[in-house]
Amino acid sequence: MISRSRGAILDVGDNRWEAKMLWKIIGVVAVVWIALAVIGALIKGLFPILVISAVVFGLYLLYKAISGSDDNSVTKV
Repeated sequence: MISRSRGAILDVGDNRWEAKMLWKIIGVVAVVWIALAVIGALIKGLFPILVISAVVFGLYLLYKAISGSDDNSVTKV
């Protein structure tokens, strides 16, 4: 069977290159999809921890400001 593509005559049995390219594209899309799913799950899981740690750090800074400590260093615990 013969098909016409861009003015050239190709044998239909010569579609191995096109099939390999299709599987490469499907593979890349699958890898990107899995990577985004993993990153999304990590962000969803770690976001509450980030918020809690920001609140605790803010409370710590508030305590240091109110306590009237002579030490003005924020990094010294």
